[in-house]
Amino acid sequence: MIIINNARIFDGEKELEENSIIIDNNIIKEVGCNLKSSNSINIINAKGNFLMPGLIDAHFHANTPSYDFYTSDRMPPSLIAAHAAQILTGVLKRGYTTIRDAGGGDIGLKLALDAKLIEGPRFFYPGKAITQTGGHGDMRRKDFFEPCGCAYSGNITQVVDGPTEMRKAIREEFRKGANHIKIFLSGGVSTNLAPLEMPHFSDDEILVAVDEAKRRNSYVMAHCHTDEGSSRCVDLGVRSIEHGSLIKEKTAKKIKEHNVYVVPTLSAGELIAERAKELGLNDETIKKVKEVNNARDKAVEYCSNAGVKLGLGCDLHGHDNLITQGRELWLRGQIQTPIEVMKSATSINAEIIQMKGKLGVIKENAFADLLIIKGDPLKDLSIFIESEKNIMLLIKDGEIKSSTFN
Repeated sequence: MIIINNARIFDGEKELEENSIIIDNNIIKEVGCNLKSSNSINIINAKGNFLMPGLIDAHFHANTPSYDFYTSDRMPPSLIAAHAAQILTGVLKRGYTTIRDAGGGDIGLKLALDAKLIEGPRFFYPGKAITQTGGHGDMRRKDFFEPCGCAYSGNITQVVDGPTEMRKAIREEFRKGANHIKIFLSGGVSTNLAPLEMPHFSDDEILVAVDEAKRRNSYVMAHCHTDEGSSRCVDLGVRSIEHGSLIKEKTAKKIKEHNVYVVPTLSAGELIAERAKELGLNDETIKKVKEVNNARDKAVEYCSNAGVKLGLGCDLHGHDNLITQGRELWLRGQIQTPIEVMKSATSINAEIIQMKGKLGVIKENAFADLLIIKGDPLKDLSIFIESEKNIMLLIKDGEIKSSTFN
């Protein structure tokens, strides 16, 4: 049993008057003031520092060790697993106790994490992300010729065409334990695999994806930058719009009316713009990045003003780039208030991954995934830019992973 006293507590939704919690095994047993217990084995004096739920990243890629997606998607499985293990360990050190993978995460990583072969976060995964032939996610170069005419399937993505193939592919991912399904509904920014504005899949294909997910009490998350595509997501039953960089005011209101989530990913566009030449990106890609970056803040503002529940995800790739994972909170803080951003990174993200009340909150019977962090994130979100340096206590599933307290 662990008792934490003398803390400022943000419970995932608001700052509490209470200053103390009791953890029993991996569960938060009680939240109150100056709590005591005869059974306690570890009493931590937070000394007035900030106690909050562990961070959740709702758009993460464990299996992409660089922005060279063509190479990552074809790596030997053992090599990409070794990269993923290192990436996931870094994630936990930065205070992210849960991630939602957005393509490529699989049962092997989940089992390795559960068996503690890898020290990392809770892991929610979709299996291989699903794209159409020639869509964003079809990792064949334009001059590539496939003699057998086989559908493409790599480490991260797979090509699926037609309602029947879609149904079979999704059933297969759920057979392998997927928590959710990822599909591509527009072109992307970081590659030239498809035009940014290109609609992906027919309505019938998307409806099949949504239907199969509902059968499993799950949902579809859709890569989609465009306003038209985001509106289409709402119409066809997609639950989580990823990026949503070009969403307009009218569509934001429609998204709110249908209780659909949007997960902006500001870090990705920011990093690509800063390091475009270093990443080897061509002029066409750089042009798309600038177009999206010029509109994305306004899209977040439209959604926020409409009352859309905004999740938070970094969508970064590569060991060195992931060090800046926490900058996503700071970037969002340029558009929203700190408490809105904090909710996105905790309780709202927990809703998105279907763990409302169990993750992303400090309340009785929630899992004990917790941080004590230096400073006041309700005033200054920049402390997350180098969060590993500012974490004083990290608890995941009731176990202390790191602590500066005696």
